[in-house]
Amino acid sequence: MPAVPAPLPQVMSLVFPQLATALDDYRVRHPEEGDTVACFADFLASDAAVFERSHLAGHFTGSAWLVSADGARVLLTHHRKLGRWLQLGGHADGDANLARVALREAEEESGLQDLAVEPAIFDLDAHRIPARGSEPEHWHYDVRHVVRANGDEAFEVSGESLALAWKPVRGIADDPQADASLRRMARKWLARAPQGCPPG
Repeated sequence: MPAVPAPLPQVMSLVFPQLATALDDYRVRHPEEGDTVACFADFLASDAAVFERSHLAGHFTGSAWLVSADGARVLLTHHRKLGRWLQLGGHADGDANLARVALREAEEESGLQDLAVEPAIFDLDAHRIPARGSEPEHWHYDVRHVVRANGDEAFEVSGESLALAWKPVRGIADDPQADASLRRMARKWLARAPQGCPPG
């Protein structure tokens, strides 16, 4: 039986206890991603402003793996700024509760009601955002949560998106052209099939 990883630095737990605890839990569930968790933990401990987009070196964001009620499809956005199919999400804007951020962004970007967010972290991804206009190049430390659609799936496209579409999770997992982090999340979701997500 593998050893349980040591908890993250105590000072971080005192400043941002909710995210610190969630990162600890994620590292226990995904020990193979220990380096990624350590990167996020170091960033969390680096500055009190890491949840603000004004922190120009980088900031935390919250994203939603927004799955259909049957668990077989995920709602993706054709991102207006980045020009790629990605999960819904956005800036924390000072909110350290990234599950709440993910839910808010899912609601705002899809127009869907009756959504429910899972509190446990589903995925972590740090990625560089290119410079655009007066905004310099910077990093997004993206914390992803599962959000479930429990009602009407008829979405509304917001100004954040060029388009929205429900995509089969299996198709994303098998698509070599899909974003690498989307494929990773699709594989994670399919691995949860015994807990209620159909494999198709």
